[in-house]
Amino acid sequence: MSVTIKDVARNCNLSISTVSKVFNGYPDISELTRRQVMEAAREIGYKPNALARALKTNRSFNLGVLFVDDNISGLMHPFFAAVLNAFKAEAERQGYDITFINHNIGTMEMTYLEHCRYRNVDGVCLACVDFYSNEVAELTASTIPCVTIDHLFEGCPSIISDNLNGIHLLVDRAVALGHTRIAYIHGQRNSLVTENRIKGFYRAMEYHGLSVPEAYVRQGRYDDAEDIHGHIRALLALPERPTCILLPDDASYFGALEVLREKGLRVPEDISLAGYDGVRSIQVVRPRLTTVRQDSAAMGREAAKRLIDHILHPTEPCDPVLIPTELMEGETLGRAE
Repeated sequence: MSVTIKDVARNCNLSISTVSKVFNGYPDISELTRRQVMEAAREIGYKPNALARALKTNRSFNLGVLFVDDNISGLMHPFFAAVLNAFKAEAERQGYDITFINHNIGTMEMTYLEHCRYRNVDGVCLACVDFYSNEVAELTASTIPCVTIDHLFEGCPSIISDNLNGIHLLVDRAVALGHTRIAYIHGQRNSLVTENRIKGFYRAMEYHGLSVPEAYVRQGRYDDAEDIHGHIRALLALPERPTCILLPDDASYFGALEVLREKGLRVPEDISLAGYDGVRSIQVVRPRLTTVRQDSAAMGREAAKRLIDHILHPTEPCDPVLIPTELMEGETLGRAE
């Protein structure tokens, strides 16, 4: 004889409607009650029927994730892997599955919106994609609830890392160590992330009364250690080279170190460096990188929470969520000579 939801309710001494709300992901259930129901279900061997639940609620309990980065690093991406892992953990905690959205199902090509409809997702998290593409605009303008990470779309909840303040923290620290010639290699200018970091850099330099030679600001690529080679060589070749270079992200540190060591320059004795992201694995490299830590776990967790809330309450206003950043002191920002 199969175990039913009535058996779970009886075991917990709760009403069937309360137990049903737990299995259907309703937000008005306390964490204590949710744990009590899930533990009881495991003990007596009850497993909710996904098809029956979908028919009853008109929801699939499936969230799409749109993640398309230029380097095709996928879940190996040093920063977004942590964001997506936190998103997945929170979504699963609330009873949702995850589907990655792309252009192809076997040999069949489709748009992002078509794929979302094909998979019948309840909502989509846009974590890393060309936010200015027509396909993304089509998806965010559709009836499918969306949440964006580090980009703003009207009507969509957004999770924004405080990049303006993050880059300001690096400039403040460099200036405190006596640096006045500070260069910045930023990432591709196709996202709010880059624009806010560039804006934050110029604001911080202006705040400290420092000029920024045009040659000191260069456009590189995120998560590309080889791309950084040419930019570092170009900065070193300037008649008055910078004493401190801010990198687009932590992954660029490997490429920067390679060129500086090739030139016989020491970090930070001859030139200072700083990264961005706070990727834990890169902190094992010596000298230890000074960087800005983005709270990837909070970003992923909040993205899942806000998306599910948007699915359940689509007409409620959805203000952007700003996630704080913090300076991680390392060994690559030294005192200027």
